[in-house]
Amino acid sequence: MGVSISPALLLDRLIALGCSLEESGHALALIGLGSVGSELGRLDAHSDLDFFVVAEEGRAAHYLRDLTWLARPAALVYTFRNTPDGYKVLYVDGVYAEFAVFTPTQLAGVPLVNGRVVWSRPGVSTDFGREHGALPTTGERPSREHRVGEALTNLLVGLKRYCRGERLSAFRFVQGYALSQVLALAAERDGPSAGADLFDAERRYEARHPAVAAHLTDFLPGYDETPRAAQALLTYLEKHEEVSPALAQAIRALM
Repeated sequence: MGVSISPALLLDRLIALGCSLEESGHALALIGLGSVGSELGRLDAHSDLDFFVVAEEGRAAHYLRDLTWLARPAALVYTFRNTPDGYKVLYVDGVYAEFAVFTPTQLAGVPLVNGRVVWSRPGVSTDFGREHGALPTTGERPSREHRVGEALTNLLVGLKRYCRGERLSAFRFVQGYALSQVLALAAERDGPSAGADLFDAERRYEARHPAVAAHLTDFLPGYDETPRAAQALLTYLEKHEEVSPALAQAIRALM
């Protein structure tokens, strides 16, 4: 079930990105993470590209503003800036990537676990072994576009993990994380309602938002039915929000 991506393609894409960064003139290093980092033994046909770009001081914003370097190896069909420092993106050939860009000073406060230096500028220190710190957050309320992007990419990642056999993680991504974003979107669309709980948005949800609550049995069909849940959530999002056709196609290809 599902569309698979060759591990060789993922590694080749990462190398191509390193070459692109080298040509850009102001990058210092490319660090692969997770299954394309130091855990290459986990790399399989359902892996993603997770990586950090290290840029010269004062140059990180340039790499986040202009994604030419990212699109040089292959065309991008979807981009979503999910954090102040990074994106989730989908290439035309189905490769899905999540990345962030930091300067050396910024990277000092960011957790770096299972990292592998894929490319670095000659003479640049590659002592990027820190495993402590916390990713920066803005504390701002997410926009609708951000919530939609999180929901869709959670569906994509969840289904990729389901295809790999990681059913517990898939369940959480689809019937947990993605669902939470959909419920929040619906609540924001309905506007303030009586009985809302400041500390638990799901309290009295059925009474406060009956229209979307009527779909909960479709959104939560159970542990063994994650693809069916993803189908219901995607269909609901397409009806009520602006959804990238390319990303929707990639999600459906995994069902």
